[in-house]
Amino acid sequence: MEKGNEEGSLIFLPQAATGKPQHLGSEKAGCPFCDYAEEENILRAEQQMFWIRNKFQTLQDTVQTLIIENPDHNKDISTYTKEENRALFHFAFECWAEMTRDPRFESVLFYKNHGPFSGGSLKHSHMQIVGLDVLDGEGQIHDENFTGIDVFSEKNIAINFSTKPIMGFLEINLLVNAKAPEAIDLLADYVQKTVSYVLNTYHHGRCDSYNLFIFKEKNQYRIKLTPRFIVSPYFVGYRLSQNFSEEHLLALREEFRRSLLHA
Repeated sequence: MEKGNEEGSLIFLPQAATGKPQHLGSEKAGCPFCDYAEEENILRAEQQMFWIRNKFQTLQDTVQTLIIENPDHNKDISTYTKEENRALFHFAFECWAEMTRDPRFESVLFYKNHGPFSGGSLKHSHMQIVGLDVLDGEGQIHDENFTGIDVFSEKNIAINFSTKPIMGFLEINLLVNAKAPEAIDLLADYVQKTVSYVLNTYHHGRCDSYNLFIFKEKNQYRIKLTPRFIVSPYFVGYRLSQNFSEEHLLALREEFRRSLLHA
């Protein structure tokens, strides 16, 4: 996944963030994604989904866009119907593909924040697609970050728990053959099942936040889903990722497999 130009940092522009709604403040002032009306910022619309320019362009040398997933403020991937979730993934992947074809960008990042520990600022479910003008945003991500303890596999899809996590502790990798006719539907279905496990079963149901990162490498879609808690100081101060013991990962594997069977 190495292409070069990975050195450097994203530059945050605090002046551009002035007035940006936050988790709690937006609840009091009204959610900007409910009844979205800023037509000048809409890049694409389908059914009740919108791909929009982010009104708050807070990162230098980038183009930040958002996908408003659903008009219902309180719904998310774990509570959409299968049909709603599949429609969302097809729409989002088409928007992502369009942006990756734009020659302006060195790389395009596609991810989702959910919950108070995810780094997001709004509760209303959305995804983010960000074009980077000069940085290779995936330059420090390696093939080994998507390998680990096998959890589940069948035709065209495999799931594992990373044994070389980017940050840790639990990183769930979903790998799908991008050439399969049903690739996007497979991703949508198994991401939905995995999100349901993370929010309802993992850590005794006490996890309310996750990040979802979406990559394409050659003919494979790679999804990394990371339950989020307060970030470890070992990672913040030393870039030392942490992982669970193999024994604990194997126990989590059995719990996750049971969850998949009953999803």
